[in-house]
Amino acid sequence: MNDIKNIIFDLGGVVIDLDRLSAVAAYRELGYTGAAEALGEYGQKWPFLPLEEGKFTAAEFFDTLRPMCRPGISDIQMQDAFEAFLTGIPVERLHRIEELRRAGFRLYVLSNTNAVMYHGWIAREFRKAGRSINDYFDGIVTSFEEGMCKPEPELFRIVTRRYGLEPGNTIMLDDSEANCGGARAAGLHAVRIDNQGADSMLSVTSFLLENPPLR
Repeated sequence: MNDIKNIIFDLGGVVIDLDRLSAVAAYRELGYTGAAEALGEYGQKWPFLPLEEGKFTAAEFFDTLRPMCRPGISDIQMQDAFEAFLTGIPVERLHRIEELRRAGFRLYVLSNTNAVMYHGWIAREFRKAGRSINDYFDGIVTSFEEGMCKPEPELFRIVTRRYGLEPGNTIMLDDSEANCGGARAAGLHAVRIDNQGADSMLSVTSFLLENPPLR
């Protein structure tokens, strides 16, 4: 990894802390009992998967989910329950991203996410520091905008083609081993992040900072 010039970050589980059980409990409060099966740590099922693949608009997602909840549940309540999956962005991770950019790395996002979370909680959370998500990264690719999800190797190729990245000089940081496999199939380096010990986002990026790109 001594020749890494480009770092691609997953959002959930790498930059953003997750709490799947909180979302499951929040949906249970709304009367939807299928969230435990439909909401996975690393991948979603119906009706969440079509939203992440961009096949549902937010309105279509809410209209699909509403009959599974108690009568009278609003779109806002369903959105709040979904966003309970996301718990926060530790400030030290934002500082690390800034440090990596100063060191000369080009930084990107590739995330399996959806319009509800991306334009809602994620946008608000980044703005808390007075900057938008676009201020931290050189480019962002999302599953809902591309119509496919990781670990599909083509999604990683979209990132490298769009931003002119050499796969051999690029590393993907993701909390899913399957997604890391998709990155490797597209010719990228990849490290599974668990945010503990030597495999945490801060530890892995500390190593990268010891080997900054040649200017």
